[in-house]
This record gives sequence, C-alpha cells and structure tokens, in this order.
Amino acid sequence: MTDTPSEHTEGLLRIGEVARLLNLSVGTLRHYEQMGLLEPAYVDQASGYRYYGTRQLSTLNTIGNLRVLDLPLAQIREFVTTRDMDLMQRQLTKQQELIERKRRELERMSRKIDQRLALLHGALNADLDTISEIEEPELRCAALHERVNPTDAYSLGWHIRQLQQGQHETFAYLGNLGVGIAPERLAAGDFDGYDEVFLLLDDTDDYLGDVETRPAARCLTISFRGTHGQAAPRYEQLLGYMREHGLTPAGPSREIALIDDIISDDPATYVTQITVPVAPAK
Repeated sequence: MTDTPSEHTEGLLRIGEVARLLNLSVGTLRHYEQMGLLEPAYVDQASGYRYYGTRQLSTLNTIGNLRVLDLPLAQIREFVTTRDMDLMQRQLTKQQELIERKRRELERMSRKIDQRLALLHGALNADLDTISEIEEPELRCAALHERVNPTDAYSLGWHIRQLQQGQHETFAYLGNLGVGIAPERLAAGDFDGYDEVFLLLDDTDDYLGDVETRPAARCLTISFRGTHGQAAPRYEQLLGYMREHGLTPAGPSREIALIDDIISDDPATYVTQITVPVAPAK
C-alpha cells in the first residue's frame, strides 16, 4: 500500500500559503531552493507541489533578517546550512565594514553633487562681464603642462583622457576641468592659447599621480557668456583692471567652462569663468 500525500503534508503549508504568510513571491521561494538556501519539508513527486513546515519558516525568518542587513545570499546560504555562530560573526563584521565604505562613498558623492549644484547655480545667476576680487582657498589639482588651443570642452577630450589614464574613477566633472595661461604670458598680454589643462581635486579625491597644491590667494574673477574661444577680450579686461589697481598675475589663470556644449545645446546659455591670482606689482 502506497503512502498518500496527506500522510506527509499534515501540518505543512503549500508554497503559495508560505508566500502569502511571509509576503514573499513564489518565485523567491523557488530561487531560494535553487540556491540551496531552503529545502521544502516535502515535495509531492506526482504533482511537484512543495510543502513547508516550522523549520522552513524559521529558516525563512533567518534569511529575511539577514537580507535586511544586505548580506549576500551566498553568505546567508553558508550560515543557514552550518548554523555556525563564529561564521555569522565574521560575516556580519565584514558586512559592517562594507557598509561603512559605502556610507563614506555616498557622503563623498553627496558633497560632489552639492559642489556641482552650487557651481551650476552660480553660473546661472552670475553677474556677467563684471570683475570681482575674491579670496580663493588653497586648491589641489592634477595638471597637464603643454600648449593647447581649445575652443570648447570637446576639443580637450585627448587631454582629459591623459589626466584620467590609470585612474580608478572619473575625475572630470562639471566645473572642475579647465585650462590656464602662465602668469608671465598674462603679464605680457599674450593670450594666444593655454599652457596647461587641469582637473581640480577636492580633499576626498584619491588621484593616482602627481598632484599640485596651489596656495590660497587674492584673485580677480570674471564670468562671461561664451566658451574658451571667446576668452581673449576678458583677459584684456582683467589685465586693464590690474594695471589700474597696481596688480600683477601671481599664478596661472584658471579658466573653466561652467555651462558648455556638453550640458547644453543652446550656445546662448554657455558660461565660462576666469580666475587669476594677483599680487601687488613691484
């Protein structure tokens, strides 16, 4: 006389009942089984129906609690099949370290987004073609020192790739890529091309390569409607201001496209900013 399914399933729940009880999908339960996380208490060979008892419900509760901690399923499987508390302690410690790294990275990206939003807001609300005197803090940058003559951000593509070569993350963002003219050429009124391409770095950027630190300085700054190709008249304007106020360039200029053809299709919205460190002329 053969056994009947009812003899094996008394007190057990079918897969659909378990799914409803624990607010899971049937697909999730089948996935857990395929991964070796959860073996049904009984499988009806004729119908393929799966049944679960208190042990399986306990295992599912354990899985749920560990998933809340974002523990990978592979690690959860390792624990539920061994119930090794030392293993669980090691896994949770490792997970805590991973989450802490993610938290720091998210905080870093949040600060970068804040900086970019501030730059974009400043560009959209800039008092154009007006020279201002500001105090700029110390800054870090990665620079490529060679003559370039860009007209827009696209023409700097090769130089960006050079600065990015070998890096584990992207450092070229809105508002931190620029070009500069050496102070000697600025003082001589020579604005034909640029002497460097640079990436500004914040204190969280882990740049692999030479990083230059430029001191805090008194600076002149001006923003204008246009791209690098329209910058020369603004340098003339800055140089005239320096002559009138007994100033001289004290470092390379920092010319940054805040809004350009990478983020806008409308040339009427392009904004470029020039900042020049200055000191009293001797």
